[in-house]
Amino acid sequence: MPKQIHLLVIDPQRDFCVPGGALFVQGADKDMERLTAMVDRLGPKIDDIHVTMDSHQVFHIAHPIFWKGQDGLPPKPLETMISHQDVLNGIWTPVNPSLRDWALHYTEQLEKSGRYVLCVWPPHCIIGSEGHSIHPDFSGAINRWAENEVALVSFVTKGSNWKTEHYSAVQSDVPDPDDETTQLNEDVINAMAVADLIVIAGEALDFCVANTIRDIAAKFGPENIKKFVLLEDASSCVNAPGLENLGPDFVAEMKAKGMQISNTVDFLA
Repeated sequence: MPKQIHLLVIDPQRDFCVPGGALFVQGADKDMERLTAMVDRLGPKIDDIHVTMDSHQVFHIAHPIFWKGQDGLPPKPLETMISHQDVLNGIWTPVNPSLRDWALHYTEQLEKSGRYVLCVWPPHCIIGSEGHSIHPDFSGAINRWAENEVALVSFVTKGSNWKTEHYSAVQSDVPDPDDETTQLNEDVINAMAVADLIVIAGEALDFCVANTIRDIAAKFGPENIKKFVLLEDASSCVNAPGLENLGPDFVAEMKAKGMQISNTVDFLA
């Protein structure tokens, strides 16, 4: 019986994938070129395509506008990590004092999760902006696939809640109890569950791709990690200062658990 192959592409948006984008990931433009060619090549061999889209407000806990330092100035994006202790000590405080309790809770929960401290990013993928839209070449490829296969591309938006980062397609970093969109996305999990192979690409490998795979794997159980096929030539790292090992460490961790590695040329060649 033919295998069910699902393609899961994380955040293939202009702000990440086009040079000059608000948070351009070095190499992401070439990732999208290669991924576009693969989708056109494989066509009907792909049973489903799932595309996640970072979808932020300008005012967001991981954007400079949310914070001020002791000098009253906002943090520098891509250079500033905010720890729970920083918030406790008043090194960084929300511009709106009423949000301090959430900031303390949020940074504490981030650190308890063992993944990241809060990284401040340039405002990116702002809802309705040009940077929010999908890379034009890849958008063309998935639309051709939809037309030829008479099928729907599944789009998954994430990150609209200003109170929490939402790297993973499956759940936010710190779920907001008042917002179900930040909690476990059972629809994504269930869609992935029927696949024999889940082929993964997108941006960025060290944050959104890594968190998505880890969360899906955690829900499936370790015996199912062998379903995952990471396209190593279609996913690049942000390499934020001090966090350069996140991508390689993630790949090594998941390979040891059974994740497969391929590329856009060799996969089903």
